[in-house]
Amino acid sequence: MHPRRAGGGKRTEEGRAVLDEPSVNPDPAPGEAEPVLAPLVAPDTGPAREWAEASPPLVTVHPDELPEGDSHLSVTRTFCFADLCGFTGYTRAHGPHEAVTMLGEFRRVTRSVAAKRGVRVAKWLGDGAMLVSTNAAAALSLGAHLIHHFASRGVQIRVGAATGEALLFEGDDYVGEPVNLAAKLCAAAPPGEMYTVTDPLDMPDWVTCIGDVTLQIRGVGPISGVHRVLPLGLAD
Repeated sequence: MHPRRAGGGKRTEEGRAVLDEPSVNPDPAPGEAEPVLAPLVAPDTGPAREWAEASPPLVTVHPDELPEGDSHLSVTRTFCFADLCGFTGYTRAHGPHEAVTMLGEFRRVTRSVAAKRGVRVAKWLGDGAMLVSTNAAAALSLGAHLIHHFASRGVQIRVGAATGEALLFEGDDYVGEPVNLAAKLCAAAPPGEMYTVTDPLDMPDWVTCIGDVTLQIRGVGPISGVHRVLPLGLAD
């Protein structure tokens, strides 16, 4: 018999709710084996799981019945690119050792915040990162969080985000217009800002849109209605 991981709640005299914590190693009853807590395992949310869940009829088919050709899966995602602004100048001014320290902090903070907000770091891009989420609000929150965090360090981050349909290619990469658009929006964004074409309703309540712009993007053409987004407190 396994003990429950969380019991009922109770209230203190101050009215605060407190959860009853189960004992990790409770004394077993005579003749009863000591209970063992099952480990908490985070579900796999990577591309391989996306592919397996989207095409269950193909999981166990005979080799002769498996379709030939490349494996493509159409998915709707929010893609977010974040970039350390002026990293070359920072390296020149502070030296390579200090620059590597800053880059390490950028990756550590990005990885930690992404995990907490349910966003996946798809790949590192030198002094930047490509981020993917099934939830637009989560991706926008992560981008704004990075801008807010590094502003306090005197370092500016630029972010670009776009939502749309892309192909999950070979189970570990994304190809499509929203991916390219998010990358180009990031490159066009001023230091310390986020450019996004996502729904404003997906923005968290602690960020603000300071206006819309129209961008002329090479290979795409004019893109209107691009939102300029900043965390509250950084907007003029």
